[in-house]
Amino acid sequence: MDKILLAAPRGFCAGVAYAIEVVDLALKIHGAPLYVRHAIVHNEWVVRSFERRGVVFVESLDDIPEGMPVVFSAHGVSPEVRRHAEARGLTVIDATCPLVTKVHNEARHYADKGYFMIYIGHAGHVEAEGTMGEAPDRTVLVETPQDAERLRLPHYERLAVLTQTTLSVDEVRATLDVLHRRFPHLEMPKKEDICYATTNRQAAIRQLAGECDLVLIVGSQTSSNSNRLREVAEGMGVPAHLLLGPEQIKPEWRTDYPVIGISSGASTPEELVEQVIGALIEGRPDTPVSVLETIEESVNFKPPRDLIQLALARA
Repeated sequence: MDKILLAAPRGFCAGVAYAIEVVDLALKIHGAPLYVRHAIVHNEWVVRSFERRGVVFVESLDDIPEGMPVVFSAHGVSPEVRRHAEARGLTVIDATCPLVTKVHNEARHYADKGYFMIYIGHAGHVEAEGTMGEAPDRTVLVETPQDAERLRLPHYERLAVLTQTTLSVDEVRATLDVLHRRFPHLEMPKKEDICYATTNRQAAIRQLAGECDLVLIVGSQTSSNSNRLREVAEGMGVPAHLLLGPEQIKPEWRTDYPVIGISSGASTPEELVEQVIGALIEGRPDTPVSVLETIEESVNFKPPRDLIQLALARA
């Protein structure tokens, strides 16, 4: 290994930073135990760090004692989940990424106007379940261009398409090409649903892969956007691996690849990236590490003012 190139941007997006800050504030207000429905973000390191502070992650609201506070994760929830929380008297603190909320709003808008919706996303992903739950009787999911070719729809004069925020830009484009060919009257939101961070990180990986012999993505196997980064690098013809931390580094990576590129998923703390770099250059501290910057990001989401004021009051 002669050098390491770091992709920029990488790591935390504004939505992840927002969700983590919301949980921090909720802990200051309510103390432990604090219940969170689903992993707050898809990164085991983040989840474990909150568990050490008394956060309890659950998949079912029935596992939360009645009347307790609950935080909804960054991925959003369906109206059915919100009704369930209300029925059990839970105090809801919403950490849904504002860009996911945008897609929920679009789903409600189209449903109210009588549209049938095609949702491009991953089956079983919590974000997909939440968004499709806005109008489950008039939404169908497709994952790939092949799914789009096989799709059979009931007759609807109005047809719209929505997208999970963390997908591959290239695959969504290919899927949309098929859908537009098959359903020329298909409508789309004015602004695309794939979030800025997903788009920017994939663009950075394309540039990084062109200058590297190996690409490492630091992130969780459960993270959709992290998996997409690995796929983008592989699509450029470069070997790529997704790893959670330095313990997964293989010795041959140091010896067989002159230039190693590193990026990280939108829910990956920078501390994990630094640990991976440290493990790679162990014994060779003079190995140059440089940053390949493609796009500068300035997006920031502030938690609700009342949540901040309550936390300050408790402090």
